[in-house]
Amino acid sequence: MNTRHDNTRQHILDTGHRIIVGKGFSSVGLNEILSSAGVPKGSFYHYFPSKEQFGQALLQDYFDHYLAMLDAAFADESLTANQRLMRYWQGWVDGQGARCNEAKCLVVKLGGEVADLSEPMRMTLRDGTEQIVQRIARQIELGIQDGSIPELDPKATAHMLYPLWLGASLLGKLNRNPEALNNALAFTRQILTS
Repeated sequence: MNTRHDNTRQHILDTGHRIIVGKGFSSVGLNEILSSAGVPKGSFYHYFPSKEQFGQALLQDYFDHYLAMLDAAFADESLTANQRLMRYWQGWVDGQGARCNEAKCLVVKLGGEVADLSEPMRMTLRDGTEQIVQRIARQIELGIQDGSIPELDPKATAHMLYPLWLGASLLGKLNRNPEALNNALAFTRQILTS
């Protein structure tokens, strides 16, 4: 692929992300995305054969960036695994808590909407969230090894904590305040340090 191809495709994805995170997937038409991106409709179909495949690519792009950020944060060996995890959760509070009504998390925004709408998009969401849970479980394992986290079942704990945070994010959006996220942080701290 040439640079222009990559840049145009990424520009469409970035523009779509900004719009869809605010309005949802179903309520956004291609014309709105393309008009905002300044890209003709023919160019869209060159990169994405359908809106559904665009949605799947949008989610995959989101997870690619999110997982790279997570890997970088979890690679900081100057911190214990517990500290890395708590920094991650605190970042969630800082990033979404102050502006729950405009949170950028596509999992929270689109999870319920597209699970029944598109099987390929549902699978991309499922696979992406499972990769996040696996990384959290690995940090819990490392925390047990370095003594910063008590003996827990890493996989079960990660499968409990990540949905807790998704739910807290959703409640934050509904209530337009960070209380649920702050409660999730306190509970997470208690679980990981008991």
